[in-house]
Amino acid sequence: MENTALDICKLKQKEIDAGESDESKKDIISILMRANASAAEEDRLTDKEVVAQVATLVFAAMDTTSSALSRILYLLTKHPEVQEKLRGELLEAKKNIGEDELSYDQLVTLPYLDAVCRETLRVYPPLGTASRTARKDMVLPLAKPIRTTSGKEISELVVPNGTTIFISIIGANTNPDMWGPDSYEWKPERWLQPLPEKVGEAHMPGIYSNLMTFLGGSRACIGFKFSQLEMKVVLSMLLTSFKFEDAGKNIMWKMPGIASPTVEGKDVTRPTLPMILSLLDKQ
Repeated sequence: MENTALDICKLKQKEIDAGESDESKKDIISILMRANASAAEEDRLTDKEVVAQVATLVFAAMDTTSSALSRILYLLTKHPEVQEKLRGELLEAKKNIGEDELSYDQLVTLPYLDAVCRETLRVYPPLGTASRTARKDMVLPLAKPIRTTSGKEISELVVPNGTTIFISIIGANTNPDMWGPDSYEWKPERWLQPLPEKVGEAHMPGIYSNLMTFLGGSRACIGFKFSQLEMKVVLSMLLTSFKFEDAGKNIMWKMPGIASPTVEGKDVTRPTLPMILSLLDKQ
């Protein structure tokens, strides 16, 4: 990731040095490079910081979004009735406007498309865990009391400065105390009705739908809006053009970082997700 970001920075800097990057280029990386070059010395990012920012911009909503899209397509092969219902909603929307492409305003009004995306991001977040390091001594309140190995019941934890905490995003998103006894099941329909009261009462600090998928606070995912739009655009194009069917392979989802699919017994170092695609008759 860092090497790719470094190559992008070198290419952009080469364009700037050669006078090929002008104000008409509106891509975010060109804007970042120009702004940094024109900033006062004390405000300027170091080369290392620029590379880190580029890596975040390029990969934040790319690898994670492709993982989420792969998971959705996989689930749609396992639940053909959901696939047909979603395809019907998309085709009806295109028919109503008389166009083959749906705009942002049109995509965000489709309830079942939104439900499929939300439920997938709830049960199968691309990033299953995250870590954060405390920058000062703090007290971490617990959702409910726990009993220590000494038998003492506690409702908070003291976290010393410099302590790294690992967060279970999947655990937070599928907590039965919040979502009910079917919390681990993939049910898009749950988003088409009022959510359990305990979901709202939990005051989950995530920035998206009472979930921790995109984390929360000042270090939350900066690309979460773009990621949602990208997912909906891609799905609207694919599902109205192709039918996706299960290829009969046993798929395992590796989670060393971002979840990625692989065929059981095959090369686990390369993501693979075989499917049977059929071109739809649009007549």
